[in-house]
Amino acid sequence: MTPALTDLRIDHYPTRNHDTIGIERRRHPVVWTHQPAGGPLSAAGVAQFDAEGFLAVRTLLDADVVTDLRDELDRLRSDAALAADERSVCERDSGQIRSIFEVHRISPAFAALVADPRLVGPARQLLGSDVYVHQSRVNFKPGFNGREFYWHSDFETWHAEDGMPAPRAVSVSVALTENRDCNGSLMIMPGSHRWFVSCPGRTPPDHYRSSLRQQQIGTPDDASLAWLADQHGIRQVTGPAGSAVFFDSNCMHGSSSNITPYARSNVFIVYNSVDNALVEPFGAAAPRPTFIASRVFDPV
Repeated sequence: MTPALTDLRIDHYPTRNHDTIGIERRRHPVVWTHQPAGGPLSAAGVAQFDAEGFLAVRTLLDADVVTDLRDELDRLRSDAALAADERSVCERDSGQIRSIFEVHRISPAFAALVADPRLVGPARQLLGSDVYVHQSRVNFKPGFNGREFYWHSDFETWHAEDGMPAPRAVSVSVALTENRDCNGSLMIMPGSHRWFVSCPGRTPPDHYRSSLRQQQIGTPDDASLAWLADQHGIRQVTGPAGSAVFFDSNCMHGSSSNITPYARSNVFIVYNSVDNALVEPFGAAAPRPTFIASRVFDPV
């Protein structure tokens, strides 16, 4: 029986508090709506999301919108004050900006994108409730030296370090440049969202300061990743600028480094159900800063 979220403080997904690795079936629904066709996504699209954990959209944004957002991205990257801000994360080696967090609070252009019905509508439909922005950021993979994002489930981190009770959140990654099969595009294990992989170790204080550059605590062991890949395979998500992928918070995903000349830039927005608001972390002594995990739960 699927457990009800009558008490958001119950830990249905233990992780980072023991040395034993485990893979357990997900305890909560993927799609929470009782009307699969009651929104912008077709019933077939909702069924695909439920089965595979993600849904790729070939054209989400018009070309002129993409151009404006890319211009805004260039402006943000050239802002010296923003580069020194804690919300900007730089690569370990090159010092180039890797991510800018809370971008919808920094930029009116990205604030408008976050509220766009083409993004919010599917999130509401899949989660069966109003939603708020748990996190927003832009990710950069410059040509030749853009670093990888290792395999992980976002929900494992959000549960352990932010206090997200259940995997009732949807992420949207919107391509602002072409996502090719060779420039570090997103890889997902379809169907992996139905399994929760607990991770070893304990969360160190201020773990986010290192994990946003290279995550080590909160990454699955090799045997678990191999099992998931054998069970579900690996799908690479590519598409032109303006394309997008909606994916479940518990999908096992990652991306390789970019050694091509072709830069890759994406904006990443996480919509969490207002009925799944954050509590105290389940696997850390203190929550991460609010620019990484918002504790303002006002609906979009």
